Amino acid sequence: MFKHTLALFAAALSIISVNAFADNAADIEVEQPYVREVPPGAMATGSFMTLTNMSDQDIQLVQAKSNAAKKVELHTHVHDNGVMKMRQIPAIKIPADGQAHLKPGGLHIMLIGLQDGIQAGQTIEMTLVFKDGSEKSISMPVKSVMSHSGHMMSH
Repeated sequence: MFKHTLALFAAALSIISVNAFADNAADIEVEQPYVREVPPGAMATGSFMTLTNMSDQDIQLVQAKSNAAKKVELHTHVHDNGVMKMRQIPAIKIPADGQAHLKPGGLHIMLIGLQDGIQAGQTIEMTLVFKDGSEKSISMPVKSVMSHSGHMMSH
């Protein structure tokens, strides 16, 4: 009987401990999130934002989810023999008491296999998943990619 009670107590304590540390999402502030508008028929677009870590420990964004696309991936840009290419990455580090800037030409979140057209004026829902399993839901406006000169801005 004592062993059974002790096992239940240990199990309950481990659940409480996991929940006590599973709040990376609460330490992250999301600023100016948006999704880039794409022409009709385009299959992918990028989303951008600034993530601010208000804790004293590094936090890793490990996944993003959205019903707006079949796949959502974390990406960066790399120079490969003079050519700028996008690469999927396993995580985006948000440094302790610092920021990660997701912006065109750098870190970003790709929406691949768009479910519907993505046009300026829409709002896309996304869930950010952190290494500890905690999640943060955000709403992102879709913004036009046209520059003032009428040309599409590069990704």
